[in-house]
Amino acid sequence: MEKPLLAFTKKGIYCEKAGVYLDPWKPVDKAIISHGHADHSRWGHKQYITHKRNIPIIEHRLGNINSSGVSWGESFVVNGVKFSLHPAGHIPGSSQIRVEHKGEVWVFSGDYKTEDDGLSTPYESIRCHSFITECTFGLPAFSWRPQKEVFRDINEWWAENRSEGKTSVLFGYSLGKAQRLLKHLDTSIGRIYTHAAVENLNEVLRTYLDLPDTIRITKETKKEDLKGNLVLAPPSAHGSPWLRKMVPYETATASGWMAFRGARRRRAVDKGFVLSDHCDWEGLLGSIEATGATRVICTHGYSDIFSRFLREKGLDARTEETQYEGELAEINSSGNDEKD
Repeated sequence: MEKPLLAFTKKGIYCEKAGVYLDPWKPVDKAIISHGHADHSRWGHKQYITHKRNIPIIEHRLGNINSSGVSWGESFVVNGVKFSLHPAGHIPGSSQIRVEHKGEVWVFSGDYKTEDDGLSTPYESIRCHSFITECTFGLPAFSWRPQKEVFRDINEWWAENRSEGKTSVLFGYSLGKAQRLLKHLDTSIGRIYTHAAVENLNEVLRTYLDLPDTIRITKETKKEDLKGNLVLAPPSAHGSPWLRKMVPYETATASGWMAFRGARRRRAVDKGFVLSDHCDWEGLLGSIEATGATRVICTHGYSDIFSRFLREKGLDARTEETQYEGELAEINSSGNDEKD
């Protein structure tokens, strides 16, 4: 029996014919990287290949690495296997990885979402025989409202806090979510201040993205400066002494996990906004159907439940273990590693 084009190994997803790994979680010689979050782009590989817009992100995170960038849809061949990167819509520079050999096509989605966030290159559906999909929110309970409605609620929350003389502290992971929030905040309400972890990534992404002006919070920033304005910070800042300067303040988290009752209470925030950079249930199902794939491999998230549902629909679906964490890692990050 011929080996599959892509296999799950102890180091990561491996294309043996090319000698290449996709988003490996242990050091390898050659890695193709889908995007810049820490669970997908790890330190220690000898060579990194990724989309050119992801290069400044991973170099910022990982330091001096041997990296090369390609454009969307640009094919490159390794040992007779053709690879290309296509927009995943997850965060800026995020890719799906298409792998083709002798007419057989696999697609590794990485992390992805289908709603155009106005910031990332929108998701592109790719026809394939086998599709590797995340299942971060692979339950019918997850159904996202249009982001326009969510941002309206966020801006109304900020305006109300400003009228009461409070600082609005909004938590979202530093790479991707923070910039998405920033892009859609109503700057007519007030000024936007940022935690250093967020501002560091803003500076990287401003090299190719148009983002509203922000002010980095430093030791010199006064409480009076922040009053009535909005602060963007990673979730790790919640409950830290850093927040003392914000008093009086209201806190909120923007995450897909806010769809669960009790999630806001467990995270001890005043407000929760349901906003995710991953697909909801219908988004996952629609994406898979559009690929035309008959084989689906489900990874991180509610993979068992989701794969069982796909099998009931007649697809050849199974689960595989990885070290990807989806939005759990983004929420739990320390903030030093910009995944948050």
